[in-house]
Amino acid sequence: MDGKNILIAGVGGQGLVIATKIISEAALEAGYDVKTNDVIGLSQRGGKVYGSVKIDSKVYSPNIPHGECDILLAMEPMEGYRYSHMLKDNGMAIVNTYRIPSTSIQQEVEEYPEGMLADLKQKYNVSEIDVIKVGKELGNTKVGNTVLIGIMAKKLDIKKETWEKVIQKNVPEKFIDHNIKAFNIGYSYK
Repeated sequence: MDGKNILIAGVGGQGLVIATKIISEAALEAGYDVKTNDVIGLSQRGGKVYGSVKIDSKVYSPNIPHGECDILLAMEPMEGYRYSHMLKDNGMAIVNTYRIPSTSIQQEVEEYPEGMLADLKQKYNVSEIDVIKVGKELGNTKVGNTVLIGIMAKKLDIKKETWEKVIQKNVPEKFIDHNIKAFNIGYSYK
């Protein structure tokens, strides 16, 4: 696999830290060098958060320069749109379509922009899915990050079994089943 730069964007409470950990541990298990960076200072529920994961044979820094992101995992549409400038031309955006307005929108400091997905689709390869709907069908709405990881996992040269092993290791035992099912839904997504 060529090196991959992955950016994860969302709001606090969506599982960004665990998603970063799962992605990085799966890459390490597969023999890659990995560097990560989570910016979670505003991670209380509703605050804007993002993280990066760089995977390659040798990685020196977790920071992804503008325009050099291969994959953007947008756990929330506006937050994904906010960081879409980081993507390479024809980069991939995997977008949860369920809106969770950040505190700045709730406090009417910002407006929720319309037409974001259409704009993203003009510039990038976009996979979109309502992960809350998937979570409701599985009986656990907190598995959205695992659905997005499943979609992304097909794009990386890491065995499916490795992903499942790492998920089992990192989620609470009572939620392993939900998360494995969520990952597999993402993995089989178009």
